[in-house]
Amino acid sequence: MFDYFMPNVNFFGKNSVNVVGERSKILGGKKALIVTDSFLKEMVGGPVEKVVSSLTEEEIEVAFYDEVEPNPKDKNVYAGLKVFQDEQCDLIVTVGGGSAHDCGKGIGIAATHEGDLYEDYAGIEKLINPLPPIICVNTTAGTGSEVTRHCVITHTEKKMKFPIVSWRNTPLVSINDPELMIEKPPALTAATGMDALTHAVESYVSLGANPVTDAAALQAIKLISNNLRQAVAYGKNIEARENMAYASLLAGMAFNNAGLGYVHAMAHQLGGLYDMPHGVANAILLPHVERYNLISNPQKFAEIAELLGENTDGLSMRDASEKAITAIEKLSEDVNIPTSLNKLGVSEEDFEYMAKMALKDGNAITNPIQGKEEDIVKLFRAAY
Repeated sequence: MFDYFMPNVNFFGKNSVNVVGERSKILGGKKALIVTDSFLKEMVGGPVEKVVSSLTEEEIEVAFYDEVEPNPKDKNVYAGLKVFQDEQCDLIVTVGGGSAHDCGKGIGIAATHEGDLYEDYAGIEKLINPLPPIICVNTTAGTGSEVTRHCVITHTEKKMKFPIVSWRNTPLVSINDPELMIEKPPALTAATGMDALTHAVESYVSLGANPVTDAAALQAIKLISNNLRQAVAYGKNIEARENMAYASLLAGMAFNNAGLGYVHAMAHQLGGLYDMPHGVANAILLPHVERYNLISNPQKFAEIAELLGENTDGLSMRDASEKAITAIEKLSEDVNIPTSLNKLGVSEEDFEYMAKMALKDGNAITNPIQGKEEDIVKLFRAAY
């Protein structure tokens, strides 16, 4: 038996952002808290401006929390909660990538649950009350947070990321409008694209994979292979942007239901301790972790290799599976992802602590090989 989570309604395609007002009204919203960052809020003609226009057309008032940080912190959530309460909002509209969506989910949790986010609700299915309606307007093709039940927040004092995973977190409406993504710079496009690839690969080989999640993961890998380089090379390539948005959505649907693995468990430690961009951390770790996972399912890795453009004709299953690692490394190199943790200021002294914490991360549960702390230390060292 397995379950399958995703938003009630998902909109896709050019100008789909224009349905925000209509959907907010259907959900009974009177005043929306727009959760975003200062850059998007100030962008003339940008995503936030379009969202506000759609909301005001339906006579829905707006308030703003525009201080979302990358790897959103608990302090961001509580600051946004204050605005939500002071402005008497009844609806949350997140505009941005995973940071905005996770922060908005966190605000929704804090608005409906007493206690401390980390102490009382970190983990799986600990939420007991319905959240305010959440609509996610996505502007990056990577995290998939607009369709998932995952809310990942950084504990400011402990310098660690913690997930709050619950079906109650799942947004009621997701919107993927590729025209909102064309202004994203190459480095962000690359990092978020590799994040989506990590979601797809980890969910495909996850212990929680099933035929439904496999279908989404495989299509996501194919789309990323055929479009990420083009989206990085020329951001206004609307076809590549649209296909990457599809890929991100599919990868999000896959991991939301199949689970992930050690790449994410380890990347969360790098994000917490070093505030490292999540997509970059994933991209650096991905080939090393999957090389470690190869023996768990050579056939699936051989399929990944073919989808990423490698010729496996005449190769043994083992040799074909190794081509998947080669292909991942090629793609990462082509889109200019840093090649090692050493170049990003990571200290080897933190490996043992991060390995210990990674094994406590919920994503570690579904990695296809269940290792020990010394195994995770070796993986960090291999990526160093």
